[in-house]
Amino acid sequence: MQVSSLNEVKIYSLSCGKSLPEWLSDRKKRALQKKDVDVRRRIELIQDFEMPTVCTTIKVSKDGQYILATGTYKPRVRCYDTYQLSLKFERCLDSEVSAFPRNLSQLMFLFHFQIVFLHNDRYIEFHSQSGFYYKTRIPKFGRDFSYHYPSCDLYFVGASSEVYRLNLEQGRYLNPLQTDAAENNVCDINSVHGLFATGTVECWDPRTRGRVGLLDCALSSVTADSEINSLPTISALKFNGALTMAVGTSTGQVLLYDLRSDKPLLVKDHQYGLPIKSVHFQDSLDLILSADSRIIKMWNKNSGKIFTSLEPEHDINDVCLYPNSGMLLTANETPKMGIYYIPVLGPAPRWCSFLDNLTEELEENPESTVYDDYKFVTKKDLENLGLTHLIGSPFLRAYMHGFFMDIRLYHKVNRRIRSDENRKTRAQRCQLKVDIVLYSLLSLPENTTFSFFSLPNILTDDRFKVMFENPDFQVDEESEEFRLLNPLVSKISEKRKKKLRLLEQQELREQEEEEEPEGKPSDAESSESSDDEKDWVEEVRKQRRLLQQEEKVKRQERLREDQQTVLKPQFYEIKAGEEFRSFKDSATKQKLLNKTLEDRLKLEAKNGTLSVADTTVGSKQLTFTLKRSEQQKKQQEAEKLHRQERKTLRRSAGHLKSRHRRGRPFH
Repeated sequence: MQVSSLNEVKIYSLSCGKSLPEWLSDRKKRALQKKDVDVRRRIELIQDFEMPTVCTTIKVSKDGQYILATGTYKPRVRCYDTYQLSLKFERCLDSEVSAFPRNLSQLMFLFHFQIVFLHNDRYIEFHSQSGFYYKTRIPKFGRDFSYHYPSCDLYFVGASSEVYRLNLEQGRYLNPLQTDAAENNVCDINSVHGLFATGTVECWDPRTRGRVGLLDCALSSVTADSEINSLPTISALKFNGALTMAVGTSTGQVLLYDLRSDKPLLVKDHQYGLPIKSVHFQDSLDLILSADSRIIKMWNKNSGKIFTSLEPEHDINDVCLYPNSGMLLTANETPKMGIYYIPVLGPAPRWCSFLDNLTEELEENPESTVYDDYKFVTKKDLENLGLTHLIGSPFLRAYMHGFFMDIRLYHKVNRRIRSDENRKTRAQRCQLKVDIVLYSLLSLPENTTFSFFSLPNILTDDRFKVMFENPDFQVDEESEEFRLLNPLVSKISEKRKKKLRLLEQQELREQEEEEEPEGKPSDAESSESSDDEKDWVEEVRKQRRLLQQEEKVKRQERLREDQQTVLKPQFYEIKAGEEFRSFKDSATKQKLLNKTLEDRLKLEAKNGTLSVADTTVGSKQLTFTLKRSEQQKKQQEAEKLHRQERKTLRRSAGHLKSRHRRGRPFH
């Protein structure tokens, strides 16, 4: 549920959550609700409150029980029962619906749920509870119509100067009303005195079928602050009470009239230049709700001051204010229909009265706004990330004591910093350690004959001085990492030591014998050059074999120490009712428990305690025998011995009886 606020007026969007496809099963929907947080937190007031593609019009009955909406594709109408919070029925149509009556409650209840639809192909369809039952056609394309209850007439306006009248009692067309306008886009009937208004704006009395007034709205809509590029036409019309009427123009102005005057009381400009889609009156706060395809504005009808505004994500096709409540329904250029709740306008409808408690709890416990696509960072965070140069650029949006930055940029910079740290760590494993031989070479005097450094000595440089003084930077040549990763370096280091000794000896000889030419190669140097040509792979293998031998020796030493160690006896307590066998049995039992069911079945079948056979119907029959404990075995053996003794006694007793019958004496 999204919350927006303008002029301290809270607007709760109840249809902002994700929608689930219709073809998903209930099981998959429940699984998605468990996994997806957005689906779990959404509020679904009415089940399936959406259209396949686009919703064009939406209306609510006067008692608030039914919500009717039309849309595409395919052209259809859906009726929702708010008492059941679900779809009551759905009917597909032959063509798209241009309009159905504003006083919907009269047609739905006085005529036993009968509805009239005006299609964009000039057809008029009549529907009842059982479905479509009659269709007729008007001479010109229709755009809007209204129902006059006292005379039982339907007034149709459209691409014609005539207003067609269809009498539902007689079932025939009556003489049309001739207007001065070339076309009429909208019409409305005042529910108090029955005045019929249409066109630009012309007011007619249905009792006399004569025009009683004419308003020049096109001229009145032009003000000093408005910019008009074309001739405005009437795109919305709405009566309020007996004397008030609001007119919306195609250039984005709303004119408020008192029927006793031909001059508007107030002209409100939307400043977008888009046609006004709908106009509604909110009597409790004296507000007017006017909507174009982009925004819904709520403003005071006496002063014209903006109360609040609502700007949905998608274009608006129609707006409906739920009666006697603060709920607003919208038909948008999207499958999902909008539901908005504004507590200031009124209470929640009784079928969703829990919204009042929910909004009160949200206002008592306000939460900070969190943007999923942006990360809030402070100036100190920017310094740690090295992004202070982005302050003032479009990449950072200043907010309170920090900035909002794109979450993708934040993650990218973090990954770059972590990769640089890992690279430095890898580089410092061995290569950045200071070699003691290199240090010895660097510490030689500059005037030495074999000093090969023409640049300043780095030992006196402040940037590298600490590296040669701190013992933590010294290379540990005895470590396994050094021996495995740098076998060639190890060998070269030995050569460097040998070469250093030779250089020192050579310097001493030069001091003693100055006549000896410099740079004369010795036998040691020639042998070293031949050693450098050896393959370093052999050295790696040699080091690895040496490490394996050392590890083997260590294991043997640990094993020898374990054998010499005298183990102390340990005592274990056996629970009551259990019989101790041996530790071997428990270990075997634990191994069996760790095996899979398939392995255990195979083992039991091998031992003879389990047998699997096919039945005649193609299924499997499983037979197994339970393992008996020692006590049960002893008891069974005692019972078996007892049965054998009784059997022997019975046989001996029968033998004695037979001898007694025969008259033979007992022995």
